[in-house]
Amino acid sequence: MKKFFSVFMVMMLVIGVLAACGPKRDAEQVKEKNSGTATENVKKPEKLVVWVNDEEKQKQALSDIFKKYTEKTGIKIEMVAVSMLDQAKKLALDGPAGKGPDVFYQPHDRIGDIVLQGLADPVDLGDVKGEYSKTAIDAVTYDGDIYGAPLVVETYGLFYNKDLVPQAPKTMDELMNIAKEKTNASQDKYGFLMEATNFYFIYPFFAGYGGYVFHNEDGKYDTNDVGLANDGAVKGAQLVQSWFKNGYIPKEITGDVMNGLFTKGNVAAVITGPWNIATYRDALGDKLATAPLPVLENGEHPKSFVGVKSWMLSAYSKNKEWATDFMKFITNEENSLHYYEVAGEMPANEKALTNEKITNDPLISGFAEQIQYGEPMPNVPQMSQVWDPMGNALQFIAKGDDPKAVLTEAVKTIQDKIAASGGK
Repeated sequence: MKKFFSVFMVMMLVIGVLAACGPKRDAEQVKEKNSGTATENVKKPEKLVVWVNDEEKQKQALSDIFKKYTEKTGIKIEMVAVSMLDQAKKLALDGPAGKGPDVFYQPHDRIGDIVLQGLADPVDLGDVKGEYSKTAIDAVTYDGDIYGAPLVVETYGLFYNKDLVPQAPKTMDELMNIAKEKTNASQDKYGFLMEATNFYFIYPFFAGYGGYVFHNEDGKYDTNDVGLANDGAVKGAQLVQSWFKNGYIPKEITGDVMNGLFTKGNVAAVITGPWNIATYRDALGDKLATAPLPVLENGEHPKSFVGVKSWMLSAYSKNKEWATDFMKFITNEENSLHYYEVAGEMPANEKALTNEKITNDPLISGFAEQIQYGEPMPNVPQMSQVWDPMGNALQFIAKGDDPKAVLTEAVKTIQDKIAASGGK
């Protein structure tokens, strides 16, 4: 009897466990099934409110795409122009009051701060996730979740004047030879210029030798591990310092000075971004060409920062499924190419980026190639504590101070600033 009772109790316990787990498992399966962005059985809203960056060519391109979405779905798109850099601050005020957008537009490096403020929800891209470049997806991923539908990727590369340099320099040694041969500072003529005290542009030469901002492990940044004073970063800083020491780049260099000299035909090659294409092309015409950044002496490609601009889903939106459907529509291959053709920005959609309209564009192809060597700028809030210390460090390096000592102090300042801000 005792044995029967024991067996009976075990059977009842098992049945109880199955009863407890079964419905939960079924509920989880239903939740998983319904967690996608499919709009089936989801009531259509009359409209979606979308904040776009306040730039004319961008608005023109988006207006065309938004009309197509309305034609397809019947949903009206209310386009509101708000400067991209002001949107997060405005959303923090307007969102709780019910006056915010369903969708807004941001550079990826602001995602961490936006998420910590609770302003955005993750975006389920579903099957179309693979249509975006891996770099773009990595850039909009924060703490394991995707927080954007990427529209644009950008990085910087090499512009050169074919009258002064018939072929693009493929290595840094070749570029330094051009700098040596073509530079005559007394006549404001240079072989090579860049904003060499701007950390955004200088980072590739640190990273190409093994420097890094924050250690990245499977898409997660360890902000306690700053690699801007390691041996690779120091080697990169020494290279940069040599440009000033040899007189290739003036210590007072700015973007405006560089652009002015290059458009006058006084500079053989400059490192900057595709946003200067229109200005340079107007000045130099067919003499203008682009290329990826020259390979370093160790055989590595300089790892430029890649920026991604993406559509984000407002946490206050009441139309999340349709808002997500809309974001995926804007960033598909066809619409990404239209945006490129009108607004002139490179698409994050992989098929669009490798479309012949881009690969056959001689002024864009150099940047498109450089993207494959780049890495996303860290999207964690602690990145904001990096810029000033590194900018100051580069000023001291330009003046001839010891790179190792300067970078060690800069890293300590970065760590102190992160700690003071409550970051980890």
